[in-house]
Amino acid sequence: MCGIVGYIGNKDAGNILIDGLRRLEYRGYDSSGIALIDNRDIQVRRSAGKLINLENRLNEMPVKGNVGIGHTRWATHGKPSEENAHPHIEAGVAVVHNGIIENYLSLKEFLTKQGAKFKSETDTEILAHLISREMKNKKTLENAVRETLKKVKGSYAIAVISADEPDKIIGARMECPLVAGIGEGENFIASDIPAILNKTKRVIFLEDGEMIVVSKDKIVVTTLEGKEIKKTPKIIDWSPVMAEKGGYRHFMLKEIFEQPSAVTDTFRARVSKETGDILLDGFKITKNELNKIERIYIAACGTSWHAGLVGKFLIEEFCRIRTEVDLGSEFRYRNPIIDKNSLVIGVSQSGETADTLAALREAKKKGAKIISICNVMESSIARESDSVIYTHAGPEIGVASTKAFTTQLTAFYLLAIFLGRRLGSISKDRAKEMVQELVILPHKIEKLLALESKVEAIAKKYFHFRDFLYLGRGINYPVALEGALKLKEISYIHAEGYPAGEMKHGPIALIDEDMPVVVLAPKDKTYPKMLGNIEEVKARGGRIIAVVNEGDKEAAEKADEIISIPEASPFLMPILLAIPLQLLAYHIAVLKGTDVDQPRNLAKSVTVE
Repeated sequence: MCGIVGYIGNKDAGNILIDGLRRLEYRGYDSSGIALIDNRDIQVRRSAGKLINLENRLNEMPVKGNVGIGHTRWATHGKPSEENAHPHIEAGVAVVHNGIIENYLSLKEFLTKQGAKFKSETDTEILAHLISREMKNKKTLENAVRETLKKVKGSYAIAVISADEPDKIIGARMECPLVAGIGEGENFIASDIPAILNKTKRVIFLEDGEMIVVSKDKIVVTTLEGKEIKKTPKIIDWSPVMAEKGGYRHFMLKEIFEQPSAVTDTFRARVSKETGDILLDGFKITKNELNKIERIYIAACGTSWHAGLVGKFLIEEFCRIRTEVDLGSEFRYRNPIIDKNSLVIGVSQSGETADTLAALREAKKKGAKIISICNVMESSIARESDSVIYTHAGPEIGVASTKAFTTQLTAFYLLAIFLGRRLGSISKDRAKEMVQELVILPHKIEKLLALESKVEAIAKKYFHFRDFLYLGRGINYPVALEGALKLKEISYIHAEGYPAGEMKHGPIALIDEDMPVVVLAPKDKTYPKMLGNIEEVKARGGRIIAVVNEGDKEAAEKADEIISIPEASPFLMPILLAIPLQLLAYHIAVLKGTDVDQPRNLAKSVTVE
């Protein structure tokens, strides 16, 4: 996601900030900027695009100072542009921010009525206005930040400087990482260790609800209420490459473990637990236009196609509209029956997938309304859509998609509730229940990730097999397809996913003692059928790896290996089921010694047909 760097000391802050931002480029970004204090005046330089654009701006318009903050932005509120780039400044206060301010619209409305003038479309600018207002009320910078954060709902890691108090940087975090680096006569603040690892290996990690005051000779950590907290610095002994990966061996593993926050960020600020309402800012199709929709098509490729298959189940269940799922590469070649009463949903992590883009353009020519689900603002697919639902997975470096998949499933869940409420097919009470089930899901994902060592132990037993079969039913069979795809992509083992009811229509001929079968068997309405499939595999000597709900003794007696997952709504179960399959594929690939993050013959984004 976004990157933060801050410096205070006796050296040229500008060069240090640019160096730190460069070390965070691997995270992905669409704009960048720095703010430096020079003789009680804050100078800001910002630029859209790559960091080289900011460096060119600094060459044209140099700034100097020994205190400053910098930022690389991955757009969430407001398109990528210089105006929306951080830092944001108001009345001598500059702020950089990672995260999402959930109540920014109500805060912006309040500030506008008070005469505030906004220069950007971002939620972050709210913070600069609020802090500067508090300082005008005779508060110190530290207390102004405290009072501001009391008004804010959402997630954040922030760094703040003020021209009136040029001897400090204030930082705080809530559900977004923030660290401080300890130097000699200089100190640092950053969203991630790589930004400062070449300057110091002594690091303090902030926890949620903590705040930090950084001067060149001292670092003080407190609660948001002001109570001081004693922190012992940690010594970081990572190589630069390991630092980029947050200490994980591969980007893929890091991204698997980022899924609780990625899923949270995708629904955060879009749901109301109190009312069940779904707020989709980028949705521009009117209720009258929706009422005329007779058929929905979903077009996607690869992992996104699997997400689309789950989306079909959700939309038909909750919206009662006929829905078809097409591979983007096949869609326009079959002359689909599309007209002005059709809605086409394109799904793409990058927003640049050539086949999906071509499918949407074909649908648009035929008069269809276009919605896209993608992860990159202002991408080609987003620009050509009538409405966009952005996932907030952040940059995904590993070629094999993990958090992009689960955030796409989250987006489909939100869309199904949203459409169902607008069309009147979901009651307010049911929507409220569904939202509450989604809100607690990230905690269940965290619980699942704690099973990594168990999944690794299973991988050690099975990594030498050459063929795998994955079985699922109903809404979960696309997850069987996705699990098989993950294994193929990164371990080069042949694997196939099937709806379990199709096993007797062919795949059962392949089953013997050399064919591990991964069975997805949560306790839903298809559970008895899945137990029957397990018996059929056992009768032919197959080895069974079963993914089941916690406490399922019946399946445990039949399977060779059990992976237990928390209970959840059947409509959110695909998200939970996907995670152990990602871990299984990852650990098998590691044991086989393949290039996990960049598997052969594959590209992250397929931008040619």
